[in-house]
Amino acid sequence: MNDLLAREELDLLALFAEGLPLDLIARRLELSDRTVRRRLRSICDRLGFATPIQAVVWAARRGLL
Repeated sequence: MNDLLAREELDLLALFAEGLPLDLIARRLELSDRTVRRRLRSICDRLGFATPIQAVVWAARRGLL
């Protein structure tokens, strides 16, 4: 189905898509705020997007969220 993103990365994007602030996403995933920001940047870089919103749209259109 998807070989570009791990399940944990999709979970992060799903929480971001809900509009949750990064600090709340971090708490829910038991990560630091910095780790959440770094993972979002990594996802965007890997997919070739400038913003996490673009990554969310990409994942949603593919039925991954």
